[in-house]
Amino acid sequence: MNNQTIQTVNVSGDNVQYVNNPGGPKLGYSPGSGVTIIEQDDLFFKDLSRDGKLDRYEDWRLSSKERAKDLASKMTIEQIAGLMLYSRHQSIPAASNSWFSGTYDGKSYEESGVKPWALTDEQLAFLVKDHLRHVLVTTVESPEVAARWNNKVQAYAEGTGLGIPANNSSDPRHSSDASSEFNAGSGGHISMWPETLGLAATFDPDITKKFGEIASKEYRALGLATALSPQIDIATEPRWFRFNGTFGEDSLLTTDMARAYIDGFQTSEGEREISEGWGYDSVNAMVKHWPGGGSGEAGRDAHYSCGKYAVYPGNNFDEHLIPFVDGAFKLDGKTSMASAVMPYYTISTDQDTVNGENVGNSYNSYLIKDLLREKYGYDGVVCTDWLITADESGPRDSFLTGKPWGVEGLTVAERHYKLLMAGVDQFGGNNEIEPVLAAYQMGVEEHGEAYMRDRFEQSAVRLLSNMFRLGLFENPYVEPLQSAEVVGNAEFMREGYEAQLKSIVMLKNKNGVLPLQQKSKVYIPKRFMAAGKDWFGNPTPESLEHPVNLDIVSKYFEVTNNPDEADFGLVFISTPKSGTGYSEEDEEQGGNGYVPMSLQYKTYTAEHAREVSLAGDARTCDVLNRSYKGKSVTPQNTTDLDMVMETKEMMKGKPVIVSMLLSNPTVVEEFEAEVDAILVNFGVQDQAIMEVLTGAVEPSGLLPMQMPANMRTVEEQFEDVAHDMECHIDSENHTYDFAFGLNWNGVIEDERTKKYRRARTLEKQQ
Repeated sequence: MNNQTIQTVNVSGDNVQYVNNPGGPKLGYSPGSGVTIIEQDDLFFKDLSRDGKLDRYEDWRLSSKERAKDLASKMTIEQIAGLMLYSRHQSIPAASNSWFSGTYDGKSYEESGVKPWALTDEQLAFLVKDHLRHVLVTTVESPEVAARWNNKVQAYAEGTGLGIPANNSSDPRHSSDASSEFNAGSGGHISMWPETLGLAATFDPDITKKFGEIASKEYRALGLATALSPQIDIATEPRWFRFNGTFGEDSLLTTDMARAYIDGFQTSEGEREISEGWGYDSVNAMVKHWPGGGSGEAGRDAHYSCGKYAVYPGNNFDEHLIPFVDGAFKLDGKTSMASAVMPYYTISTDQDTVNGENVGNSYNSYLIKDLLREKYGYDGVVCTDWLITADESGPRDSFLTGKPWGVEGLTVAERHYKLLMAGVDQFGGNNEIEPVLAAYQMGVEEHGEAYMRDRFEQSAVRLLSNMFRLGLFENPYVEPLQSAEVVGNAEFMREGYEAQLKSIVMLKNKNGVLPLQQKSKVYIPKRFMAAGKDWFGNPTPESLEHPVNLDIVSKYFEVTNNPDEADFGLVFISTPKSGTGYSEEDEEQGGNGYVPMSLQYKTYTAEHAREVSLAGDARTCDVLNRSYKGKSVTPQNTTDLDMVMETKEMMKGKPVIVSMLLSNPTVVEEFEAEVDAILVNFGVQDQAIMEVLTGAVEPSGLLPMQMPANMRTVEEQFEDVAHDMECHIDSENHTYDFAFGLNWNGVIEDERTKKYRRARTLEKQQ
């Protein structure tokens, strides 16, 4: 090779060398890993096995499937078992105050003095001892730190075994920082977009596809190759706390949005394409959660033991599959289908028509093997949700516990074996190889060595294919300075901000009070939040503070603390927060522990709840009848309602505008008639709200769900059925139904409402 062929880049003290391949991919490798370059047919290849020969898996001219099959055949059972692991959450750096801390040469991050991109002791161990190659990244200090950490991981992985790179991944990380200000030329850590529910509120799949195209480029610049998204459950149960992560309750809208999202993430074009739409801009999309987790009984969620059961009182199981089979598995782009699927924690109660098993979805061979694999022909990776193989511990509303729903009586190794036999390829949240090897031995005893070797290789081929087609074997490294330029660049920030603007929904505009005149005087009350718990179970202190960045507001309006001086009042509230549906205090007082979840602000008493729950656990240590009828709950933010009513009184007839941050459908009957305008958003910057209020931008968003008239209709709707609630009718005689929204001219009627609202109208008529 001549000097023009080789480019050396110094990455945090480690040399990464790049080989410019004539007519082929650019190769990146770390000389310290022991990998060298093979020259053959005037082309260059990485000798990942370090044996001096060009193995088929090292030959980038072959298809991803051919290469994956060759590599899988060369791997030991231990190496394949490690490939099946998917790490617990990793914070970069693993500081002591981070969600998951780690150690550096036995010391805390703060004590160690290492760079923030250094590898932890735990990461070094699972890369070598456990052969783990799939890493879930949570928080990162900056794009540059993420890039440098990725390069450290890749160099370390490259130097072990057969040189298999790491497939780093992330949960969604593009939500908006409400208090930050948009500056078209400034850029940021990463582009900011509405939450998934906000993308749905645009009713425009092209916006969602654009998000995927931009987010995938930012992911790859950060060294991330897999997205644990999108969440395409149809959220038919309005109380479900993961509602905000979905595209809403409608199966048609969710299907279109899912297809657009995945096409955006997975597709590479032009010179960035390697083959069949896959390439250097592609990110594997792991869709979740098969077969749909949006029907948890009474809104309880299966992250917690109290919410392990999904129920189907409307016999509507099949509709929950539509976004998968008609969306994620039937893409418009060349990649054809989502590369991975994650089943949910839930037990899909009484839906196994073959074996009659009520076990967590990943454990259910009917749901995975019979339906997903055979009936719908899905041959991509199936990865469990996190910690389902671990033992249960702690109370029924504990988040950080194992979630082996329905198989609590099995050992950890037996759970892994059951998953393998059900058709699962990968174990989310498991860093340890031992139970996978034990499961292999169980299979050998039952089926023989040849059968289990073939079964392991089957999963290995699926997992490796997702890495080969992204070009990770040729170059898993990123260049930190380039990463900092790509991630959150000005163009990407602008696209995200425009999507935020299009996601805002105007529900009410009495007498055309909006838009407001710039520099008019506004009174914004401070918001009180009572002490409570976050969804991890950590205590949150009470607070009293302005719910909006007043520096941003003051660029549009004159802010006053005196209601008498104000021209209008502006109140910021959010969806009622009423907990997980379980209370240790209730159990300690002799109850069954189950309490209501409320979507109204006042204290709610569940007079219309079921006498007997549809599902429950017959074990003596658990609860069979989970009914909460007659019990009461007060939301943590019940004072949001007080704040609205007090502002109404203080304004003495002057306009009151409510801005609602929605994570779920919400009962607005308690205050709607008392206010003049209501804007709702699903996670946007404060500035976006100001631009709608002043008329700089006309609202165009539509509700991706129904807004219930009251809690009775919430209790009486079926958890598995969409569009089955009585909707709120406001003082202007507008019904807050699916696909409703206002602009300056009144109720929005356009191509979006024709397509999606008409589909629901026809469905009801039938």
